[in-house]
Amino acid sequence: MQQPNPRPATPPASLRRAPVQRRSAQRLARILDACAEVLEETGYDELSTRAVAGRAGVPIGSVYRFFPNKRAMAEALARRNLDAYADRITARLAGPADRPLPWRRAMDVVVDEYLAMKRTVPGFALVEFTVPAPRAARQANYEVADRLRALLAGPLGLDAADERLRTAFLVGVETADALLQLAFRSDPAGDPAIVTETKELLRAYLARYLDGAGEG
Repeated sequence: MQQPNPRPATPPASLRRAPVQRRSAQRLARILDACAEVLEETGYDELSTRAVAGRAGVPIGSVYRFFPNKRAMAEALARRNLDAYADRITARLAGPADRPLPWRRAMDVVVDEYLAMKRTVPGFALVEFTVPAPRAARQANYEVADRLRALLAGPLGLDAADERLRTAFLVGVETADALLQLAFRSDPAGDPAIVTETKELLRAYLARYLDGAGEG
């Protein structure tokens, strides 16, 4: 089974037109930055293409050149968040190729980088890796799990095509998602006791699949 690359080679499906020039790519980045800022201030329901255009300092036609509506714009922001999340994990776990990566440390990094984005990235609390919609959120967790599995398979010496491992990563992501949402409902900064319990639960669950990988 072919696995997704850590960074998709194709633009998000929500984009009407992919930027081909540097100037166009910069304008798209500015629009998504503005989208995140407006989300942070108003919430998803009040998000509008006009407000984003005003914040980005571009004509509204420039927004519509890339996105047909606010949902497509938020979906592109969610995709960018997932790419940034994968990049942050990759940077944190970079090390000598001949030194096995301890899987428990890798899982802590996966949680810690999510927490860091939740606390510091504009709009992330409202649009993490998908737009606010229960059905879409469930599908997004499949994508997050597959991305993490592809990202960690090499460093941990795992078989990325193992269906049992695929299920384990999905269960881990779904569990962590539910518990970390609870942590932020309990404390705006993320309840540290719940975060600690989340990490312990993930270690205990994944040990049956990952012991023997990295440090064991």
